[in-house]
Amino acid sequence: MNTTDKIKEWATARGIDTCDPKGQALKLMEEVGELAEGLAKQNKPLVIDSIGDVYVVLVILSMQLGLDFEDCIETAYNEIKDRKGKVINGVFVKESDL
Repeated sequence: MNTTDKIKEWATARGIDTCDPKGQALKLMEEVGELAEGLAKQNKPLVIDSIGDVYVVLVILSMQLGLDFEDCIETAYNEIKDRKGKVINGVFVKESDL
């Protein structure tokens, strides 16, 4: 069993998979805020924990919305795979926005 499957099993066992996704969206913002804090303070352990937390929240959110997480990732990848652009100040800017 991979880690994503373990997350799904954990969420299902606790009934989180059927909760209102609005609460999970708020939790996502909380975790992204912690990630930003970790980056700002150059706190590597907090960054690592926060990236993991964001992943967990997104997996559960996809469950609550009846979406397959891997399908979501595949859709996003297919959207960016041929994208052209350039990095400006450390951020990739797609060609159409240049």
